[in-house]
Amino acid sequence: MDQRFSYVAVRNAFYPQAGIGIAANTLLLCLHTAAVLVGIKPRLTDLPVTHLALTHILMLLTMGLLVSADIWETQDIPGDFKCKMLVFLNKVMRGLSICTTCVLSVLQAITISPSGSWLAHFKLKSTNPILALLLFLWVLTMSTYSNLLFYTVATPNKTQSGLLFVTECCSYLPISHIHKPFFLTLMTCRDVFFVGLMVLSSGYMVLLLYRHTQRSQHLHNSRFSPKSSPEQRATQSILLLICCFAIMYCTDSLISMAIGLTWTNNSMLVCVQILVANGYGTVSPLVLIAADTQLTKILNLHVGRRVTF
Repeated sequence: MDQRFSYVAVRNAFYPQAGIGIAANTLLLCLHTAAVLVGIKPRLTDLPVTHLALTHILMLLTMGLLVSADIWETQDIPGDFKCKMLVFLNKVMRGLSICTTCVLSVLQAITISPSGSWLAHFKLKSTNPILALLLFLWVLTMSTYSNLLFYTVATPNKTQSGLLFVTECCSYLPISHIHKPFFLTLMTCRDVFFVGLMVLSSGYMVLLLYRHTQRSQHLHNSRFSPKSSPEQRATQSILLLICCFAIMYCTDSLISMAIGLTWTNNSMLVCVQILVANGYGTVSPLVLIAADTQLTKILNLHVGRRVTF
């Protein structure tokens, strides 16, 4: 494989992944829209889930444009501008994916918390605080990645030493020793904060589910029906979602660290990173759709009508 990058291999692997991810996230958005239209009462988690789906659609689209050859053949827009905008948007969407998953995890932990717990004081009755929080996360994430607008350039025709390739046509300039620690610290603090909140909320939800299981076994022994509530099923789906996120995030972080510390253009590592970094955006809507009984009922109803017709 060429040292600069073999985009034939990346396109062959990434395009099917992006196609599945965009289709699944679009289906998730359509099912949530259909749920509202049929009169199902909106849940507080619906807004973060919808935002997560939109974020992943934009993330997959921008990466698809970055690895595509067609967009770089047009000369109407300067290559530097295209690189700066697409790389910036892709990184912002990936950052928002982390933040929104954290919001979804914490919100579900608050939702299922018992009325006597301290988390019960944070239970929301409207989506206005969630909307304000998502807007704040947009501002925070865009500020965190603002340095990419200065350090992302179109890869020159001739090989230039010191560049770190993002794609075949876009590269990072060497970051100055003054700015690099600041932005690395900012991104690290953001990730540690949101991932830490995810770990705490996930541990809390696991504890609540364990207690519920113990009570269910006791009721089962007492010959009562141990049916799990929709809240418990939603909690299990979000825990599964966080497990998928943790695996992909850790793998992506290790690869990014290896590339960033060595500052070498290893085409195999870049290929794997692109697939791993966008894997969560492909898997998450499938997990959310499969685990949400309301959405699966709407989907089955729609498919049943089509078959009958």
